[in-house]
Amino acid sequence: MQLLAMFVKDVRRTEQKYRNSQDIIMRIEPSAIGFDIDGVVADTTEAFIRILNKKYGISGITAADIVEFDVCQCLNIEPEIVEGTFAALLTDPVAAEMRPLPGAVSVLQRLGRQAPLTFITARPLRRPIADWLSHVLGRGTFQNSNLIAMGDHDGKARHIRKAGLNYFVDDRYETCVELETKEDITPLVFTQPWNKGRHQLQSVSSWLEIAQLCHL
Repeated sequence: MQLLAMFVKDVRRTEQKYRNSQDIIMRIEPSAIGFDIDGVVADTTEAFIRILNKKYGISGITAADIVEFDVCQCLNIEPEIVEGTFAALLTDPVAAEMRPLPGAVSVLQRLGRQAPLTFITARPLRRPIADWLSHVLGRGTFQNSNLIAMGDHDGKARHIRKAGLNYFVDDRYETCVELETKEDITPLVFTQPWNKGRHQLQSVSSWLEIAQLCHL
């Protein structure tokens, strides 16, 4: 019985040590994490569906229907309409009334009080999305932020490293798979219908989870 008690005690000590080590590993400093915008900060899907309905009279589409990053592969809509809809979101997301995802603003504002925020987007135009971020986050939060508009989905690693980041949140799983190959970058896949079941990387499904990882 004494040996059994000692064994149980050792197991519990090991479990506690493991939990503590996990807590240390998963603590992300606000200065070490960066973010994609569309599908992570911005609810681009809601705006896309709303514009399709309002401008083109296309209804019946839900967020759950968009199961491919390239929407032309999963929606029976003419490419010209898709391009026109995304053009509105690219050139003037404020006028398009693009909304932030639930919890994004409050978490980013709290992170911004501890360290400058960094956003790295595949959008080709910087000014429109800068205006949108300033609009939703507030000028005080955004003015100290770092915003990079790459114009390409691939090659984010060099910008992440240049910004001194170790973690990056993105909804495009292919981007995260690419980042996973870099020893000094840990990608976090922001769960969306188009990335579910397509990877085995660490993921987050809400801004509450991001806040918890950063111990806010």
